[in-house]
Amino acid sequence: MGKIVQTAGREALGEFAPDFAHYNDDVLFGENWNNEDIDLKTRCIITVVALMSSGITDSSLKYHLENAKNAGVTQKEIAAIITHVAFYVGWPKGWAVFNMAKEVWAE
Repeated sequence: MGKIVQTAGREALGEFAPDFAHYNDDVLFGENWNNEDIDLKTRCIITVVALMSSGITDSSLKYHLENAKNAGVTQKEIAAIITHVAFYVGWPKGWAVFNMAKEVWAE
């Protein structure tokens, strides 16, 4: 996969919060997501788990579920990941993530 380039920070907050936009686009995605010490599929799984653990079930979770699918995470794998993590972070969080994951893997 090619270099990950993100512009969402600048598009959404470039004028209002330019420093935040820079950290989002250039540091988080530009540097961290392009670091090759962890393969992309694993990085996507870690991110989904972190968002699930935090109870984040908004569009950012959907974006990262889509990234995971595009990085090769299968429906069977995401189901096993969500089930496993739900035991540790809470069953309702599992339900919330499953609802979104079903949408992403149906596309």
